[in-house]
Amino acid sequence: MLNSLLPNIFTPLLWLATALLPVPQTPKTPPIITGADQTEQYLPYLKGKRVGVLANLTTIIGRRHLVDSLQKRGVNIVKVFGPEHGFRGNASAGVKVQNEVDAATGIKIISLYGPKRKPSAKDLADVDVMLFDVQDVGVRFYTYINVLRNIMEACAENNKELLILDRPNPNGYLIDGPVLDMQYKSGIGQFPIPIAHGLTIAEFAQMINGEGWLLDKRTCRLRIVQVKNYRHDLEYTLPVPPSPNLNTQQSVLLYPSTCLFEGTYINLGRGTQFPFTVLGSPHLKGKYPFSFTPTSIKGMSETPLFMDQTCYGLDLRRFDARQLRTTRLINIEWMQELYRASPNKAQFFDRTLSKEINDINKLAGVAEFRQQIGAGKSAKEIRASWAPHLSQYKQRRLMYLLYP
Repeated sequence: MLNSLLPNIFTPLLWLATALLPVPQTPKTPPIITGADQTEQYLPYLKGKRVGVLANLTTIIGRRHLVDSLQKRGVNIVKVFGPEHGFRGNASAGVKVQNEVDAATGIKIISLYGPKRKPSAKDLADVDVMLFDVQDVGVRFYTYINVLRNIMEACAENNKELLILDRPNPNGYLIDGPVLDMQYKSGIGQFPIPIAHGLTIAEFAQMINGEGWLLDKRTCRLRIVQVKNYRHDLEYTLPVPPSPNLNTQQSVLLYPSTCLFEGTYINLGRGTQFPFTVLGSPHLKGKYPFSFTPTSIKGMSETPLFMDQTCYGLDLRRFDARQLRTTRLINIEWMQELYRASPNKAQFFDRTLSKEINDINKLAGVAEFRQQIGAGKSAKEIRASWAPHLSQYKQRRLMYLLYP
């Protein structure tokens, strides 16, 4: 009888003893801390100096704009330089930006997306140090790496040090795409790198110096505040949209793949509130049930392809972007699918009827990509043509890494 009661007597006691044992804790990933948020690393250095800042809407400390915050802390910011979309990020893609005086701070703003793309000697005459803090997305045709090179060149020419407050690359895990053939060098491709380069902005600055990409192979003196607790394979959600048309995390993650459609007769969501996450054309009516209608949106896209026309195609807003992280590949299957579905294939890569003209050869970086899509080559065959130059780039990239 006693033996039969033992399990009933001890079971509650065993549960209680087990409940009181310490629960094993899963180690927490330490938070990523941007260079800008580590003010203790650079405020002493800026004290007493006349500072020029390259900034846009992503240039923040916590939730506040870096320029506003530093000025409140007594840093002498003598001028701000603004890239594409402007200092406060309110200009449409490709729209020229004029010089102005910032209403919030009274600081003079010099546009580097108007008549000039590089600070002049006169611009830097009263600057002791330049500060660069802009969120990049790790893609060759995203123009902020061009701005970085221009700022570095101006600093090198005028013997100014460049302080870079580094930020994570949200596509840092991805190194893929054809390496730019320099005969297709343009405003959307300035360097012999793949579509997704897998570097932070500070790492890219080191590559610019190391590869001799400045005029006359000069080098720029760099001071870098690194991101804390960052690895290239970590997921990172941007706290601020990096530009008006990259307005969601999904758009940022799809951008390396979907921006190639800028070189096609397919609308990629410009003229909607969800650019880079939908793809379509009026010519695909009857082929796809999903549709959207681009309109003119000030500050985003004012003359989109197929404006006020119903476009039919793919809705990628719910596409699981983790698939890209798993494969570590740009998706070219969407391009292949829509090309096959297009009733007029001769027009597929023709942007002459659009007011926003981009050449697919300049976007892809090579002539072969257009030819391969047209010839019906498999994704595997297309990727094999990239492999030799991509492999060489991956080896060169290792020399400039700041993070594992």
